[in-house]
Amino acid sequence: MTAVAVEVTSLVRRNLIHLRRRPELLVFSIVEPVVLVLLFRYVFGGAVGLSTDLAYADFMVPGILVQTVTLGSITIGAGLAQDLRLGLMDRFRSLPISRVSVVASHALAGLLRSSVVVLVMALVGVAVGFRPAANPLQALLALILLWLYGVAMAWVTLTLALILKSVEATETIGLGLLFPLTMLSSAFVPIDTLPGPLRAFADHQPVTAAIDATRALLLDQPVGGDLWAAVAWSLAIVAALAPVTAMLYRRRIDR
Repeated sequence: MTAVAVEVTSLVRRNLIHLRRRPELLVFSIVEPVVLVLLFRYVFGGAVGLSTDLAYADFMVPGILVQTVTLGSITIGAGLAQDLRLGLMDRFRSLPISRVSVVASHALAGLLRSSVVVLVMALVGVAVGFRPAANPLQALLALILLWLYGVAMAWVTLTLALILKSVEATETIGLGLLFPLTMLSSAFVPIDTLPGPLRAFADHQPVTAAIDATRALLLDQPVGGDLWAAVAWSLAIVAALAPVTAMLYRRRIDR
């Protein structure tokens, strides 16, 4: 195992220990999407279901899974901002540790936490009527896609954390940026029911691509170009933001 891999593993363990000591973070990460599942399934589902050929639970749950990964990434950025505020980076600067390990460990620990939440959401979805038809390969591809998309969203919030340098600002700006993206997507209503400008925006943004591809895989429907669009969006976001994040992090700890 390389030195960087050892460092990342150790730092991920540290972040998970913090999570174990603050279980309310995981609990609240689960409660919010559960409330959304119940809200959209039983409050709005009857009306929205009239505009889609799928059972509404089948239409909605893949969107909730992607939304869970999207909003869960805010905690990743907030965790990095917390370390910055507590001066932990000064300690890391004095150690022979790779700079990329610190950022990567936050992203990986956050994705592990999101994986637990996604599993719970899938079980809740089945309880409210979600009936996936995916074979094992399709289910695996959907999971890999969610992870890849989660990596992209993690870089978004890590970049915000390094720019804003505040837990509160990272959470507020992150939510203000990412929550509208999940609502202006194909998560809860078919895109063709949206007004023209909103439809154009929703049809050409990464959240919709991830949702459409995940939905097609889980429901054993033709994926078409949705999978490649979701992968392309995710890779493009990482390619664009990873160098920016590295530069901001280097400036932060070298001051």
